[in-house]
Amino acid sequence: MEKAMAVVNRLEERFPALLGNAVLSGPRRIFMDVPLESLMDILHFCHDELVFDHLCTITGLDNGEMFEFLYHIAHEDGIVLTLKVKTPRDGGVLPSVMPIYNGAIFYELELEGLLGVEVEGLPDDRQYPLPDNWPKGQYPMRKDWKPTSNAPTQGNP
Repeated sequence: MEKAMAVVNRLEERFPALLGNAVLSGPRRIFMDVPLESLMDILHFCHDELVFDHLCTITGLDNGEMFEFLYHIAHEDGIVLTLKVKTPRDGGVLPSVMPIYNGAIFYELELEGLLGVEVEGLPDDRQYPLPDNWPKGQYPMRKDWKPTSNAPTQGNP
């Protein structure tokens, strides 16, 4: 718990808006809500100064009112820091974290394809993980998504 608290202290010292925002759920698990406009600065600091150099995954969910995105990053000593940002369901734009974590492309493509959020800085015309013939504007991880008759089904190319 001591190492995790040291990480929290460094983050709160560098980003005072995060003060009192951390939740420690175990000796090596830290959760923090962060403002979207500070995400890139916080990730740069975590990567460059705190040596959280492994992006475990990025997950996204539709809570019905907003989108929530969880950036799970890890330190070599086993501490996992999860940073949560929120965007509006319509019109929300995330910055690509590929300049910091170049393996983020597939996670970010999933966010675009499954939730329909724009990730600024991704290559155009890349569709993942949905099939190439998936209808535009159909986002199967949204709470309000309903399959249409033209949605591909298994066995129908």
